Amino acid sequence: MSVQSIERAAQQITDLISTPEADPLTIPSEITPILSAYVAAALTLPLPEEVVVQAKQHILDTFAAMISGSRLKPGEVIRRYVKREGGPPVAQVIGSSLLSSATLAALANGTSAHADETDDSHAASGTHPGCAVVPAALAMGEQMGSNGEAFLQAVAVGYDVGCRVGRALNPLSLSATGHSSRSLGNTFGACAAAAVLARLNAQQVGWALAYSAQQAAGIGSYIRAKEHIEKALVLGGMPARNGVTAVNLAQAGAGGAADPFHGGRNFLRAYSPDPRPEELVRGLGENFEIAQTSIKKYCVGSPIQAPLEALFEMVAEHKLCADDIERLIVRLPEHRAATVNNREMPDVNLQYILALALVHGEVSFAMAHADKTAGDESIAALESRIELVADPELLESVSPRQVRLEAFTRDGRRLAKYLLTYRGTPENPLSIEEVEDKARDLASSVIGNRKTEELIQCIRELDRVGDMRELRPKFVVIEQDSSLSEQGG
Repeated sequence: MSVQSIERAAQQITDLISTPEADPLTIPSEITPILSAYVAAALTLPLPEEVVVQAKQHILDTFAAMISGSRLKPGEVIRRYVKREGGPPVAQVIGSSLLSSATLAALANGTSAHADETDDSHAASGTHPGCAVVPAALAMGEQMGSNGEAFLQAVAVGYDVGCRVGRALNPLSLSATGHSSRSLGNTFGACAAAAVLARLNAQQVGWALAYSAQQAAGIGSYIRAKEHIEKALVLGGMPARNGVTAVNLAQAGAGGAADPFHGGRNFLRAYSPDPRPEELVRGLGENFEIAQTSIKKYCVGSPIQAPLEALFEMVAEHKLCADDIERLIVRLPEHRAATVNNREMPDVNLQYILALALVHGEVSFAMAHADKTAGDESIAALESRIELVADPELLESVSPRQVRLEAFTRDGRRLAKYLLTYRGTPENPLSIEEVEDKARDLASSVIGNRKTEELIQCIRELDRVGDMRELRPKFVVIEQDSSLSEQGG
């Protein structure tokens, strides 16, 4: 199936569903076959050069998140689990020389990729695609001995499918049910990426999508956890594992109802009160979702990016320090404010991160992931003077990333700052050099400067890599933990 025929079919379906008289719950039977054909044909559909460049940046950013995350508690816990479970030596657990099955490696690396708040995010779908798509693609790439060019294609397709499923679920409507679009969309993204590298045909892709639908899970209760372990598993590890599992089942001949998005009791209607099925194929083959995905400048939760940037700009413009601030008011769109309001986890606690920034003049990776209960009293005192307001006037439809910041100083000044977006978003992207510098900051303390530079160079030339297993030596820590250095089993 050519890219032109996929684009035409997708546009016809989008037009049909989007008409005013269309019933949004009547989902055309052609949707799943179009998605399946797109995934099955991916290796024959060359990516535009600008998409290749963007894919390399997101792959490097996610690899760096995996490496740094492998030394945080979620990564350490999941590595111990995989070591105990064993499995055939097929794919590497990042941050060690441990080899296990593709499904367990995807679980471990996906968990490490979201062990903190360094990974990418896609606002329109409410997903963090990289932490599931890239680990699933890497595990399947190792299982199949895939080359770097195929790996790039698979990652781009994974973002395309996973983000479209997230959008089709209508994230704001979905969140009211308690389900998490972050894990649900990621499961399908991981499945699509793995399916490309497994070279499934269209029928097998349909089966894999069906088994992804059956495994898709995730509820928002993880926001109550003090540690990042459950969140890392739900957003990264579990979707990556489930996507690889679905593909391996289809590859083994497990058939199924290969139309999970159509008919009675379909996936979209089961989960979302107000699904948008047209989003599954809108712009498919023409608009690449990886180009609409943000790379974080700061290693903190996505809704904190704009307030932090606004605060740093205000401090620089007015020569402020922590002692100057009497009160700080931060206004965010309602949905995003709820995500970061006085949370237990420090890297998704807006009040803590802004207080940290005011006291230290920066927010490093180490600062953002420290135990905030061990912080000094000046930060705690400043936190109490920072108010977060869920502002209904800041409409998500205008920009989900906007922020209004007001500072009241002790000398009587009222200062204001408004940002519509922030650095790292598709409309204001980080440069290649900034993405590479971020990777150096995250990875060098774990794998060393030399290996970090080798990894960066390898990603620059990823389309020339003959076998993804060639990257394994670059992911091993400087001083290998002897308890985890042997193969599983």
